Amino acid sequence: MDKNQKPIVSAIIIAGVLIAGAILLKDSKIPDQANLPANNNAIITGNPAPVGKEDRMLGNPNAKVTIIMYEDFQCPFCGAITGLLPSDSPVIKSLEQMEPNWTPFLPEIINNYVKNGKVLFVYRDFPLSFLGPESIRSAEAARCAGDQGKFWEYHDYLFGHQNGEGQGAFSDPNLKSFAKNLGLNDITFNKCLDESKYAQAVANSLAEGTTAGVAGTPKGFILKNGKIIGTIEGAESLEKVKSKIDATLK
Repeated sequence: MDKNQKPIVSAIIIAGVLIAGAILLKDSKIPDQANLPANNNAIITGNPAPVGKEDRMLGNPNAKVTIIMYEDFQCPFCGAITGLLPSDSPVIKSLEQMEPNWTPFLPEIINNYVKNGKVLFVYRDFPLSFLGPESIRSAEAARCAGDQGKFWEYHDYLFGHQNGEGQGAFSDPNLKSFAKNLGLNDITFNKCLDESKYAQAVANSLAEGTTAGVAGTPKGFILKNGKIIGTIEGAESLEKVKSKIDATLK
């Protein structure tokens, strides 16, 4: 081989190794993104679909600031941010170990920003495939509850009754019993769930979230007048999320 060609060949080999390593590293981190609270930096890889009439919303539709959250009802970190998990749950303890002053952000954001009309909160389904079919079925069930005006009650009930992932906590019989406990018309609800009325809607939400760059849950986008200002990466603390919202509202 010509001596002048040796550096070129070596550079090509090194570049190939670096690219392969980067791909392996990226792939190895994807599952972890669903289970780790991320840092305070915005990670924007795409744009979520505009808020529409099919979205589940709380607050003033005309608010200048909107939070779009992609979540999975089986995801323990999604449960953590709602404040509905017991304080001694393993996920809460793990978050507090990493950040001693960690507290769930959703209760205060709803009470102090959404209810007074400053922020619109939007919930979107992002069922994680590795958590199993119960993620999809629970998302469908919550939409069925929404047909009777009780999406948010069912939303809270699901997060308050997490009991492991893919272990039957959100089996169809349990999902139906939850509806009955909330006073829903069980005949109407059961028909909706049995017929998988919202299977396509949930699939569409997952596909749209993937296009927007969502790789794990919880994942939030903070928008002002329709433009992405920041993101919520994982189960961030109230302090971090509040500071982002306050900055956006200025």
